[in-house]
Amino acid sequence: MKRALAPPFDLTLPEPGSTTARTVLSRATSRLLDDLRLVLRAPVSPVSDEGPRRDIATLTRAIARMPDRASALAAVLRRVNVGVLLRCARVAPTDALVAELVATIAVELTVLGAPLGELRLTSPPARIVSLAGRFVLERPTLISPETMPKPSAAFHDVAGDIVLALEDDNPLSMVEAHPRKSGNRIDLGEKTPAEWCDSLRDALDRIERHLPDLRREIDLYVQQFVPVGFDAEAHLSASYREAIGTIYLTLHPQPMTMTEAVIHEFSHNKLNALFESDDVLYNAYAPLYPSPVRPDPRPLHGVLLAVHAFVPVARLYESMLAEGDPLSRHPSFASRFADIVEGNHEGTSVLREHAKATPIGQGVLDELLRWDAHFQNLPR
Repeated sequence: MKRALAPPFDLTLPEPGSTTARTVLSRATSRLLDDLRLVLRAPVSPVSDEGPRRDIATLTRAIARMPDRASALAAVLRRVNVGVLLRCARVAPTDALVAELVATIAVELTVLGAPLGELRLTSPPARIVSLAGRFVLERPTLISPETMPKPSAAFHDVAGDIVLALEDDNPLSMVEAHPRKSGNRIDLGEKTPAEWCDSLRDALDRIERHLPDLRREIDLYVQQFVPVGFDAEAHLSASYREAIGTIYLTLHPQPMTMTEAVIHEFSHNKLNALFESDDVLYNAYAPLYPSPVRPDPRPLHGVLLAVHAFVPVARLYESMLAEGDPLSRHPSFASRFADIVEGNHEGTSVLREHAKATPIGQGVLDELLRWDAHFQNLPR
């Protein structure tokens, strides 16, 4: 029996040596394992050899023969290209989606060295994206160690295991809730992959200098940055509850804008992982309230996401000012910090007044309230 998840004390900004984010992610992965069991137990037609159900049976038999299948499956389910398909199949298990999921799991297990042997697919998907192997396979019918291609030029190293990905298998990537965006089509914005990677590394290095514990959590969660254009004026970014491990973002010439975006969307990833285990708020989706960061009224779910994402951004600004970082001397730096603190205070006030939290959610709200008090007590 799984031990109950304790209310998180430091999911927004980790204490030194914190394991909160790791525990939350582990619980989210455990739920995926339960989802996978349901998919793999789906009935196979005794009459027809067509359709993904036959391939499910083939994969199930191969997995059953694996000596260390539990750890191998856990490693594969942590891959965002697998997790996003499985979370989508949880809601709408279409034949096409299940076929892509089965093939992707088989490929990732093979790339990671699991002894699956040769698998022949009767209903191969049009394409699958392998993050473990960093390649794309077009309509694979035979999956084996010998048929795995070399890494492609679509994936570029950013830091550690994090890549800039020019391929993405998220079925929801063009589904957009922001009123100023129309999806997340992959687009380098006429910039080179090297320019993107340099900007992202710069942002990650800045986080490492000023929020080192948060930076370690980024390595735990984030697997890929997906480019969606360049804009010298505005900046847009996105993440999805189903795609824990992916950050979509535009490239911007200002280093602080990029750093904010990385922290912001990573924080969404953490909270999205918590949503896999708990609703957090009983009144998350109705009614609507003013948001400190969006032009449109938002449910409390959105207000919570915003405050949770901007509190660590505020902490970054505070640290940079305290340590005399060269960027903190820019004339607009202090005013931007003040705007972030004020927006967080507005959002926290909305949550304090209206949010009805679950026991787990109360831990998150209590942390946000502590940080709001911290920033309100700073010298003006």
